[in-house]
Amino acid sequence: MRDENVDLEVERGDPGITRLVERPLAELSARQVRFRVERFALTANNVTYAVIGDLLGYWDFFPTEAGWGRVPAMGWAEIVVSAHPQVPVGSRHYGWFPMSRYVQMTVSPAADGVRDDSPHRAAHAPVYRAYVASDRDPFYEAGADGEDRHALLRGLFLTAFLADDFFAEHEYYGATRVVVLSASSKTAIGFAQRASGRGLEVVGLTSPRHVDFVRGLGCYDRAITYDDLETLPAGAAAVSIDMAGNGPVLARLHAHLADRLRYSMTVGLSHHDAARDRPPASGPPPELFFAPTQVSKRMEDWGPDGFRQRVAVALRDFVHASRRWLTVKRSDGPAAARDAWVGVRGGHVPPSEGRIVSLWEAP
Repeated sequence: MRDENVDLEVERGDPGITRLVERPLAELSARQVRFRVERFALTANNVTYAVIGDLLGYWDFFPTEAGWGRVPAMGWAEIVVSAHPQVPVGSRHYGWFPMSRYVQMTVSPAADGVRDDSPHRAAHAPVYRAYVASDRDPFYEAGADGEDRHALLRGLFLTAFLADDFFAEHEYYGATRVVVLSASSKTAIGFAQRASGRGLEVVGLTSPRHVDFVRGLGCYDRAITYDDLETLPAGAAAVSIDMAGNGPVLARLHAHLADRLRYSMTVGLSHHDAARDRPPASGPPPELFFAPTQVSKRMEDWGPDGFRQRVAVALRDFVHASRRWLTVKRSDGPAAARDAWVGVRGGHVPPSEGRIVSLWEAP
């Protein structure tokens, strides 16, 4: 085993600035394990984590030197060294990992894997600290393609599933239309797939270069460019879900729909360079959706098994459907990983591609 780690870190004040850092591996303390990070997904959501890392505590997942951050990413890793008497080596896990070759955690055994109990993680929701062993994973899909698609889509789809569930619980606030901003994003597609089965008109707002892609997905009733959003008939009662975080666009949508907009949900920041400091002057105030809150509610309502069963069925359908529109592309090695970050952050990866990244060179 190599005795050094490699981390891809970004500057917290400007995530466009990156560095690759080699560090020696530390000795394990009691109850710690060392994961070998095999690969992880890199999407616009990871850029969002960097942009709002201080607001929602994403930098606290894997702390590093002041001024720098390790962006969390969903992926697969194997426990290769263990100083916990109840956690053996050799098990593979799905969860949040840094963009690194290795990561060490203080863990506790859980029914489906292990939980990160490192002191710096104590304040985070349990869903963010869970590492699910592949042989106990109710959502597991065997094979490299299945694992890659789960790394790319599972976490995003869970947010989409819960956002739709939140709206459905409130009967979509009496709306007959839902407007989805950043309609080409993977979370938006997952949401639209769910919402399209509820008898609503699902409208996607997107950029001109992505409008044909969005129209071809089959889960949107219509796709409109941001420039043309005022062409949307404003008579129907509507709700909106914003994956873009583009303040001027959201303000225009609020002004256009006015009192016909019943609820405005914000979820992501795919337009991470856009202005967003001023709330819309008309319509309901945008409400930030925090998925773990809905998880906790549904765990109580449905029970853990009922929750997992519902998500498993919906996730299976979404992953299967993704094979029509999503091609997986791999980037292996430190330099390629950094290039992948730069490409995703710069918006140069088309929505029809999913990037799977490893700090390890390809065999």
